[in-house]
Amino acid sequence: MYLGLAWHFWNTRWRRSAAAGLRGWERTAILLPLALHAWLIYGGVFSRELRFGFAQALSIMMFLGVALYWFESLFYSVEGMQPLVLPLAALAVPLPALFPGLALAGTHAQATEFKLHLGLAMVAYGLFVIALLHATLMALAERELHRRGALAFANLPPLLTLETLLFRMIGAAFVFLTLTLLTGIAFSETLFGRALRFDHKTVFAVLSWLVFGLLLTGRWRYGWRGRTALRWTLTGFVMLLLAYVGSRFVLEVLLGRS
Repeated sequence: MYLGLAWHFWNTRWRRSAAAGLRGWERTAILLPLALHAWLIYGGVFSRELRFGFAQALSIMMFLGVALYWFESLFYSVEGMQPLVLPLAALAVPLPALFPGLALAGTHAQATEFKLHLGLAMVAYGLFVIALLHATLMALAERELHRRGALAFANLPPLLTLETLLFRMIGAAFVFLTLTLLTGIAFSETLFGRALRFDHKTVFAVLSWLVFGLLLTGRWRYGWRGRTALRWTLTGFVMLLLAYVGSRFVLEVLLGRS
């Protein structure tokens, strides 16, 4: 269903001009696979025992990405985003069935700090996914303007609007990432008696936080935009992926360890 909708939006938004904004049936059609996706996540991650790994993280991340796009579309017409976010969600859906992840047992998995930390982290990931897709859409539109002198996507919002939305997303995601780090510190203090464990997850998470903090500072002080914003957003997002998703992928798939 995600792939079918991606083809529809690519055909109607990128190849041909369509009325700006989601039509009623399109908005409903996106909700159907989104609801099924939520059901699969609940059944595979939360129903019996808490199972989590890189596949579950990617699936939840893309579920939130589609949900955030759908919510954003209620207020802004972000045409051209659908063919970017929907295929990624389609790829993420079957991953938990292929890679079941790790069963999180013990009292720490039931701790409030841990659940809050996990929830905030997933929201931050989802917001950064949408921010990265905004930056990608801006880069594509800017390239088309330089090449043709006009936008290839007829109903794409003005670049200044996309830019404003991008930094709003990054700002919101940065807040959630900050809260993720703070709850992670609280959880580490409770479980290990230390505020921070200097492992790869902590290092990459802090580096990502610094990158996005510098990007927001550069936007405020120096007016960073366009390709500069895309490079910094991509760098921060890659570091954020390496903080958990990348490390779990290496352990579960490449090394065959839990």
